[in-house]
Amino acid sequence: MKKYENLFNQEIEFHGFVDNIRNLQYVQFLIVRNEVIKLQVTIEKNEENKELNEIISNLSVESTVIIYGKLMENPKVKLNGMELIPKSIVITSKNLEDLPINFNDPDTINLDTRLDYRFLDLRSEKNLLLFKIKSAFIKALRNYLENNDYTEIHTPKLIKTASESGSSVFEVNYYDDKAYLAQSPQFYKQMAMSAGFGKVFEIAPVFRAEKSYTSRHATEITMFDLEKSYINSYEDIMEIKESMFVYALKEIKEKYGSDIKKVFDTEVIIPKTPFPRIKLKDLYKVLNEKYNYTIPGEDDGDLNAEGERLAGQYAMEEYDSEFIFITDYSAKKRAFYHMRKDGVPQGFDLIWKGVEITTGAQREHRYEELKSQAKEAGLDKDVEFYLDFFKHGCPPHGGFGMGVDRITMILLNISTVKETMFIFRGPNRLSP
Repeated sequence: MKKYENLFNQEIEFHGFVDNIRNLQYVQFLIVRNEVIKLQVTIEKNEENKELNEIISNLSVESTVIIYGKLMENPKVKLNGMELIPKSIVITSKNLEDLPINFNDPDTINLDTRLDYRFLDLRSEKNLLLFKIKSAFIKALRNYLENNDYTEIHTPKLIKTASESGSSVFEVNYYDDKAYLAQSPQFYKQMAMSAGFGKVFEIAPVFRAEKSYTSRHATEITMFDLEKSYINSYEDIMEIKESMFVYALKEIKEKYGSDIKKVFDTEVIIPKTPFPRIKLKDLYKVLNEKYNYTIPGEDDGDLNAEGERLAGQYAMEEYDSEFIFITDYSAKKRAFYHMRKDGVPQGFDLIWKGVEITTGAQREHRYEELKSQAKEAGLDKDVEFYLDFFKHGCPPHGGFGMGVDRITMILLNISTVKETMFIFRGPNRLSP
């Protein structure tokens, strides 16, 4: 907006989509939008503008144009108090038929239909704002880490073995061999620790082959991963997570807080630190006594979606916090590479507004202990390449991973991750 206010009384070139056309008796109005602003283009009907009038009369909404003209301040114009008086209009592409969806009224359209026409659905102002916010959030997270001397790495997405869980990876042909799509950069983040990198992060896609149909899962997701050496305990990783999130949320609130309130009807709350912490067994007791909820047997030692929701409710009621750390999960429910103390994994989940957004831990960096835990999980042969990383010395380290699409969903109080992903991939969707 400010960019254009600084251009009053100047000749400009404005590219955009035709948002609306009003062809009145004595004047024509064109609303043209780009990713920054909507502008009113005003063309009087007279002999001098005959050519322009003819172009407008044959123009269709959602075509794209270039407008050359003078930008004028005009308080009478409700749209941003300015108008563009054109000298020429160039049609760069035409909308050739009626739109299959009205992207400005998404609530009247089935979500699957919107996803079928995602290239149109994304044209809405709300979606454009969503992805600007998402981009700014990722930028803030990256800035925080770069300001603290983290190195960004890019790990392979084609891997030799179905290493972490076997059944939940995608198998692909790899020349005369087979490979798997990585479901996490975990092993290679830890390789960086073994290599002496000290502090690393990665923002990249990962792939999960589980047939999950929840509002928070997808088969291809973008993960934000971090790993740090020379820690004393997983508490160090929790503190990094806290300070990083506070930094990012402050950035978002300053830049987009009012827009988020107006468009998404939610406040950006800057959390107080430290975030509340509770052990899983103590949370079970709270859930039972306060909410009359008992974790089902199959989830014993872990937390399901309902447990997360109630944990978020408890955090608000007890601590006035949208965030709560949960620790001391069962070893049977945690990855084999989590360090254990007296049999208890040294890690955590972070719940935000009743949804898990991060799993983190101190990793087991000692070769013999790690080998034993891999064998216990039945993975010792599959992860021999990974175990090699720890044969020649590796500092104590830990880290976490989080899905940026899920974080955006929670930040903006959106009901499904499908709407926060540029293109959603799930068990039943491989197109567009």
